Amino acid sequence: MKSKLLVIIFILISSIGFSQKHEISGKVMDGSSGVPLPGVNITVKNTSQTIATDVDGKFKFSNLLKGSTLVFSYIGYQNFELKVTQSQEITVSLKESKNSLDEIVVVGYGSVKKKNLTGSVSLVSSATIENLKPIKVEQALQGTVAGVQVLANSGAPSSKLDIRIRGISSNGENGPLVLVDGYQGNMELLNPSDIESITVLKDAQAAVYGAVGANGVVLVTTKQGKKNSKTKFTFNSYTGFQETTKKIRVLDATEYALLLNESYTNAGLAAPYSSVVGLGEGTNWQDEVFKLAPIINNDLSVSGGSDKITYTFSASKIKQDGIVGLEKSGFDRGTARIAIGADLSEKLTIKTNLIYTDFNRQGLNEGGLGSVLFNAINTPSVFKPYDAVGNFTQVPSTPGYGIEVINPLAQIQNTYNRYNQERLNGSIGLEYKLFDNLKLTSRYGFQRGNSVDKSFNPLINYGDGKVFNNVTQSTVSQNTQKFSNYTFDLFAEYEKRILENHKFKLTIGGTLFEENGEGLFATGYDVPNNSWEFADIALAIGLPKEPVRTNGSYKSTPYKRPSFFGTIDYDYKKKYLLSYIFRRDQSSKFGPNNSVAYFNSVLTGWIISDEDFFNNEGKINFLKLRASYGTLGNDAISGDTFRSLLSGEGVYVFDNSLASGVALGTITNPDVKWESDTKLDIGFDAKLFNNKIEITADYYNNTRKDLLIRATPVSGINGGSAPGSGNPTVNAGTVKNKGFEFSINYKNNDKKLKYNLGFNIASLNNEVTEVKNSSGYIESGAFSTGQPSPTRMQVGQPIGSFYGYQTDGIFQNQAEVNAHPSQLALGAEAQPGDLRFKDVNGDGLINANDRTFIGKAIPDYTLGFNMTFNYGGFDFVAYSYASIGNDMIRNYERTENKLNKLNYVLDRWTGEGTSTEVPRVTAGASSNNLFSDYFVEDASFFRIQNIQLGYSLPSTFIEKVGFSKVRLYASVNNALTLTKYRGFDPAANSGDPISGGIDYGYYPTPRIYMLGINVNF
Repeated sequence: MKSKLLVIIFILISSIGFSQKHEISGKVMDGSSGVPLPGVNITVKNTSQTIATDVDGKFKFSNLLKGSTLVFSYIGYQNFELKVTQSQEITVSLKESKNSLDEIVVVGYGSVKKKNLTGSVSLVSSATIENLKPIKVEQALQGTVAGVQVLANSGAPSSKLDIRIRGISSNGENGPLVLVDGYQGNMELLNPSDIESITVLKDAQAAVYGAVGANGVVLVTTKQGKKNSKTKFTFNSYTGFQETTKKIRVLDATEYALLLNESYTNAGLAAPYSSVVGLGEGTNWQDEVFKLAPIINNDLSVSGGSDKITYTFSASKIKQDGIVGLEKSGFDRGTARIAIGADLSEKLTIKTNLIYTDFNRQGLNEGGLGSVLFNAINTPSVFKPYDAVGNFTQVPSTPGYGIEVINPLAQIQNTYNRYNQERLNGSIGLEYKLFDNLKLTSRYGFQRGNSVDKSFNPLINYGDGKVFNNVTQSTVSQNTQKFSNYTFDLFAEYEKRILENHKFKLTIGGTLFEENGEGLFATGYDVPNNSWEFADIALAIGLPKEPVRTNGSYKSTPYKRPSFFGTIDYDYKKKYLLSYIFRRDQSSKFGPNNSVAYFNSVLTGWIISDEDFFNNEGKINFLKLRASYGTLGNDAISGDTFRSLLSGEGVYVFDNSLASGVALGTITNPDVKWESDTKLDIGFDAKLFNNKIEITADYYNNTRKDLLIRATPVSGINGGSAPGSGNPTVNAGTVKNKGFEFSINYKNNDKKLKYNLGFNIASLNNEVTEVKNSSGYIESGAFSTGQPSPTRMQVGQPIGSFYGYQTDGIFQNQAEVNAHPSQLALGAEAQPGDLRFKDVNGDGLINANDRTFIGKAIPDYTLGFNMTFNYGGFDFVAYSYASIGNDMIRNYERTENKLNKLNYVLDRWTGEGTSTEVPRVTAGASSNNLFSDYFVEDASFFRIQNIQLGYSLPSTFIEKVGFSKVRLYASVNNALTLTKYRGFDPAANSGDPISGGIDYGYYPTPRIYMLGINVNF
């Protein structure tokens, strides 16, 4: 009896001991630098109990049972486990992980571990965005993702950027689908500091988006607060100035006068300048136009969370003036954002995200005949900016000076416009866990925007006969637009592992997208005081002197796209991977015959390094083969293509009198359908040498069929040539893109000096294989005035290839002229010193039939290289990229004889043997200015995109004043460009798939010098 009593007492004492509650508190730090780590997850093993460290890396976990185990986990670091034996305060030092394969990547309507990816997917982190300091989010993709190009329409502030993923596949829209936190949106107005990550889907992985995924998909994830973390304040600020990276070398006043005299003498005319003494260098109009321009940015964010709620608030303001015209080509953008997540119950979670943007810009005429920079290049240097009384000098209107060339300073001063857009976009989502393996998600995302645009044309005279003169009336034009769209998703995810070796994940659901737009526009005449201050339609007091329409409106046809999708992901033994994606889309842009389309893809992967026969202790730590094949779509056309609209002009007879009316407009095509893109990708991922080297390689082959060719000529009986009418859109083209992508990254964080090196390269072979219209090609673009379009989409060539005459040097003497086929059909008989054109078709005559393909805008290779170094409190980063094999058409020179010229004409032909490249100058007739390969230049380049040097103050010092991070830095964006191209910017591109390679004198991308500070507290 006594022995039994002792046993009972022992059990009671033991149970009391084991049930005793303990408290563990302390701090989590980086094992190498000693920097506190906020947001580290601390979980009681085998339970759902989780907290996170605060902004200072501190934590406190109460009510812990003795014997339980705490697991400390943080992305990029190895897990650390601590067994609870007593209450204590500790310091945990986490070691950086050698393996990033457990990183979660957003793909489609869900997410997957990086290790299990079967598609070609690239990720840009917030750290990369912070290093690059982009003004617009899109710039963070340039050079950081293999196979992705970001094309700048202009270097002017806020100018549009076009993203191209694995080349150009269509004659229409080539931009990717952009989703922000799951809803269809865009990146152009987002604050880069709000971005957590950007995921790029390049292959059949994007098939889950079906009808709009053919051009690739970009998934933007914004930053969210973290549970169980103290309120964290982050302030980022930088200020700096901008300058042009290049000025085109033109003739000074003395050189101009001498060359003009020579051109007149060569034409048998009297020289305009009897003496050039005293002309000197004259006016460099580019020096007058280009200015140092300021830029300033500030953004503040507040984030944190409890065990049930997370929150993030942020606000930002950026103001950037232009290097041409300062405020007259500048912009400013203000944003405010709030994101809140809450666990409404153990099973139900809500997430909300709301972003408000206020965007303002002004613009100058750029990128074509008569633009400010065009005039700065072509205005003769013998003219001064101002006359003796301080008025702007006028460029003469006499023959030879061009009717569109005016004083660029006068043009800047008399340009008045203003654009404002207010946009509200965001999302709200609910997640409900029916049970452990099944989750339902409902998500509504939206965009709402209003814009107001105003422009004023004052009463001004730039010179008699100039096309910019508005000599009769001042006008003010105003318009307002309203646009909206929404995306509603409802889907379920079921995940189950069976018999340990088989894991299934099924996602099934639907989505609905709808888009609407409407607007008003009007013009007022005779603005009071001829002043921008009074430029408003309400104040305009006159009527147009010509019978023109002064106002109007539009309301777009609603665009609706309901869809159904499903994905099945399967892995066997965690090393054999298989995914199937299905999507059904219906688009209101197509008629009943073809409004529905189906898209499918299959993706596979084999993790070879997990096989028993593979030696994981060797030099290869991880190796995965993967392949994908599938079909995606593109419906980027007008929604009225298949409808008959009364948009044409008609003349009718009523009571024997003619009356104007309306008629059927563009010929309809009820059978128009989606473009379809079949994508094949084969690749591998590898980690080598103790996970320090990471390699990704891909081969891709994409075929875009049924291209939507607009204005395809058909029988004249149908009326396609009638006023206000036009030919229909048909599916009549095919383009193929194929190439290789390779990226390698080296990471060494074992020593005090830590550094990362990254390199990527992508090849691109683009070929048009079908154009089914009456001509067999599509022309686009313009060169000089009155000449045929210089670019084409034609079978056997890359899309947007250059089409013109091929030169064969310079005629050195009359004997060579006499021995060559006549060039008289080109407009003038050749003379010694003129360009010699090839007789391409061999018919013994040089004419328009001898035009051929002489260049292309699409590069053969694109490359990116980046590096980061950290030593003590210092950090250094450099990002660069390159484009190889792309050409550009030089079209910023006006061929009028009395305008200025680029200084390469100093190497002109002046007699036999003096030049084999640059023709003579002449005021007489010649064919030298016809579009030929003389105007095509290699635009390959290497650009250092960003250089940044920073220093973080010691934590022992800043913690005393309540800060967890204070970093100072200096940065240079667009630091250096190496190229042989003569123009302002070899990377400039209009974005047009066919004529994008024509340089009309693009506004150069500025070099930006910045000083900044990052503060966390």
